[in-house]
Amino acid sequence: MITSKAVAALAVITLTLATFSGVDTSRAGGGEVAAGLLGGFAAGAIVGSALAPRPYYYGPAPVYVAPPPPAFVAPACYWTRGEPVWNGYAWVRPRVQVCE
Repeated sequence: MITSKAVAALAVITLTLATFSGVDTSRAGGGEVAAGLLGGFAAGAIVGSALAPRPYYYGPAPVYVAPPPPAFVAPACYWTRGEPVWNGYAWVRPRVQVCE
């Protein structure tokens, strides 16, 4: 991957070479200038598209959905015999419902 520092250094070198090279003045002759411009634009488009960062596609943002309410669970109940009680005539053990 080419870093931005490498691209900047390449641009400085290119501008330096273009400035100090012996270039003749251009003449509007048989279309050489137009061909040069078109070729330069095409080369710039190719190099620019090759160096451009690739787009990243993300999925949609997560949406909070409340969990469903818990199902009703009846308490576990059972019947058992309670503590002995004197009812006036005898000791009895009443039935008692116990729920946990």
